[in-house]
Amino acid sequence: MSKKDKNNKVEDPQVEDQATTTAEADVETQQEEQKSPEEQLQDQLAAEKDKFMRLFAEFENYKKRTTKERIELFKTASQDVMVAMLPVLDDFERALLHIEDDKEAEELRKGVLLIYNKLVNTLEQKGLSKIEVGQGDPFDADHHEAVTQIPAPSEDLKGKIIDVVERGYKLGDKVIRFPKVVIGQ
Repeated sequence: MSKKDKNNKVEDPQVEDQATTTAEADVETQQEEQKSPEEQLQDQLAAEKDKFMRLFAEFENYKKRTTKERIELFKTASQDVMVAMLPVLDDFERALLHIEDDKEAEELRKGVLLIYNKLVNTLEQKGLSKIEVGQGDPFDADHHEAVTQIPAPSEDLKGKIIDVVERGYKLGDKVIRFPKVVIGQ
């Protein structure tokens, strides 16, 4: 290398960073050596207290999170069973509609209605609730499932629910089946 190259030499930035870090560490070591043993112990105690408080806060957050997850799990643990029972509930409702048409089957209707009410009450005790939807309610894609569209019988039913094909249900606050509806266009 010539003298000119040595004078114009560019230093590597990593070497400068390492030198700066080493110099800072040396200054800290010198400051610690100048502190009395009591001050050093106070600094160590403060550092350990900080570690302890952070660890304690992290553990508290963990406990809250797992408690919340357990509560959610218990609320929706029966979701699979409830979803499996919904077709049975639908069949009961269809049977009741057809039995009401038959005037001779009064005793049969009473028996089916009794079983249906018992099933509905049991499912409601476990957290199942119907999503109430009626004819003329405004259609909301976030809360309803449109099965089909038909021409609206009147102007005021355009974009509104004409018929409910299948009821919707919630388990607690969670929708497990959206109501299937027919809307007017």
